[in-house]
Amino acid sequence: MTLREETEALERRTLSPGAVRSAESRGRARPEEECGVRTCFQRDVDRIVYSNAFRRLKHKTQVFLEPEGDHYRTRMTHTLEVSRIARTIARGLRLNEDLTEAIALGHDLGHTPFGHAGERTLAAIMPGGFEHNEQSLRVVDRLEKGGDGLNLTWEVRDGILRHTGPERPSTREGQVVRLSDQIAYINHDIDDAMRGGIIFPTDIPIAISQVLGFTHSERINTLVGDVIRTSLARGEICQDPEIGAAMQELRAFMFESVYTNPLAKGEEGKAQEMLRRLFEHYRADPDRLPGEYQDIRSREGADRAVCDYIAGMTDSFALETYLDLFIPKGWSVK
Repeated sequence: MTLREETEALERRTLSPGAVRSAESRGRARPEEECGVRTCFQRDVDRIVYSNAFRRLKHKTQVFLEPEGDHYRTRMTHTLEVSRIARTIARGLRLNEDLTEAIALGHDLGHTPFGHAGERTLAAIMPGGFEHNEQSLRVVDRLEKGGDGLNLTWEVRDGILRHTGPERPSTREGQVVRLSDQIAYINHDIDDAMRGGIIFPTDIPIAISQVLGFTHSERINTLVGDVIRTSLARGEICQDPEIGAAMQELRAFMFESVYTNPLAKGEEGKAQEMLRRLFEHYRADPDRLPGEYQDIRSREGADRAVCDYIAGMTDSFALETYLDLFIPKGWSVK
């Protein structure tokens, strides 16, 4: 018996009835020989972590554009926080932690530069629109490894696609990631907004704090513990109604106080204009796209190739490209 087979046997004995067992995965689009050491979901974790798209997350905005300080979240640190929250919940519910981790690590691979401001820009420009969850799936299916994709399992792909949007993931592990994403971003965005002087602890409505807690760690502990307890009691991934309502009230507070606050988002218009001009430039002259995007252009059209190229940019690379294309070389830009 290989180490992988031993792990699969352990999963059969210890995971809850609603968990996905690695040996029962619906498989990959392109069948592969199994690894002797790692389960299929462990292999997916490694493929995502070693991908180019994953490494680029460290230079993509979460909420604040080019903040002054080293401690603000990026898309990378957001992804890691989602992964930790999701694995804690999965362990408490005896779900498949490797599947949960793979979905969490891959869920934002398709996010644009400049956060949701960049996503809104591409959604407005790209024929047919743009959704970062769909782009994340496209990254793992089509764009990584020179166009071959990562050939991930069906369960991981489903969780990545449905971590946001109208449809719930098919697996409980994917549903845990979907909820963990919300828990993570609401709370770490509060932390960053306080660090930036956008809001202060006393700004959070007292009724919310009395339910969820008054500090970052208290809120996370409350929300994570509640998901585990309530899901165990009800046999589905869910929150206690009072806790869930308080979290949604906190989310509404963040939209009003931070996500639409000119002090926090005042530079977004400039970032969006940069992306619009970059899109228009490459759409008008698609021959200037890098070579790896020419195949996409020939198969799916210039708009698709330009969208893939820009969506994959980091904040800094988008800015450097804009300066190179539109700012005279002799000018000093600070």
